[in-house]
Amino acid sequence: MKSADVVICGAGVVGLAAAYNIAKKGKSVIVLEASDIIGNGGSSRNGGGVRQSGRDPREIPLAMYAIEHIWPTLSDELSADVEYVKKGNLRLGKSEAHRKILENLTKNANKCGLDMRMIEGDEVRKINPYLSDEVTCAGWCPTDGHANPLKTTLAYYMAGRRLGVKYYTGEKVKELKKEKGKIRYVLTGSETYQAEKVIVACGYESREILDSVGIDIPMTKLLIEALVTEAEPEMFPQMLGTADADFYGHQTGHGSFVFGGSSGYEPENRDNRGMMTNHSLTAPATCRAILKWIPALANAKIVRTWAGFEDDCADRVPVISNVEEVPGLIVACGFTGHGFGISPITGLLLSELACDEATTLDISAFRYDRFAATS
Repeated sequence: MKSADVVICGAGVVGLAAAYNIAKKGKSVIVLEASDIIGNGGSSRNGGGVRQSGRDPREIPLAMYAIEHIWPTLSDELSADVEYVKKGNLRLGKSEAHRKILENLTKNANKCGLDMRMIEGDEVRKINPYLSDEVTCAGWCPTDGHANPLKTTLAYYMAGRRLGVKYYTGEKVKELKKEKGKIRYVLTGSETYQAEKVIVACGYESREILDSVGIDIPMTKLLIEALVTEAEPEMFPQMLGTADADFYGHQTGHGSFVFGGSSGYEPENRDNRGMMTNHSLTAPATCRAILKWIPALANAKIVRTWAGFEDDCADRVPVISNVEEVPGLIVACGFTGHGFGISPITGLLLSELACDEATTLDISAFRYDRFAATS
């Protein structure tokens, strides 16, 4: 039997950020990962957006705090370049329906104190001259940006190692067990781990793990896909998205573009029998969408594509919460594709929960029991 003050299930960027922050507080930490590879889920398969705009109002304070207080110095803190760029986010529109969506997002953002505003097509092209004349409006948030999700994930991993965090890969969690009503053990196929606190941060797989102690988080498993181009001349630094969210992406520091998107036909083949397999329709559909918005990329060559699973929560907002029915159990899942940008603050909040400290931000909106039936 192996033991630590805290056992974390899941070595994605959220679990790794939590491990790093907990270890900074002097606690011993074990991280368990079902895959043989650290960050093998959504943490290494996303568009890298570090944005406040376009979020549910409940998430905006977390994103704002991360961008103001953590992301600017994260590379120095972790002693690794996470390629953070703070050059704004344009959420594009080309119809009246798009305008209404963007106006609503802007209104919600402004209510939360976020600097986001509607701009017209000519001003959009002043910010980014490579965009199509079809763009008639956009939501513009100048404090948004992007970072490299793979480098960020690995930077948290290495920083945790330096602080003494122990990582065990190829260790799929089978079951949680209580002792005298409190969480105490994490069982895998080959080992039992003992801890005072257990954090479950395994994306969609969290649902099955939590079911072993009678807790259910309503999530579905969605396959998301992305593509990378070969290096292009420097064009623009902004993160881009659209009102319909049919594609999103940015240009990296070395010139490649990273774009995510969908064809709309994937639902018939979403689960892919548990394999992270690309759909043949997705990349071509994403490229057609991109060319409508950025015609200058017509000759860009795709060098690779990839797919990954998203833990899509019922109300599209994550669960970050203690579980009162099982003292010592903490849940962090259901990020619905929005988790990377808020992972630094989520890791800090989880460390505060694990150490029985007051949280830096109010996280009552992320309670696990918000889905409970009411009379």
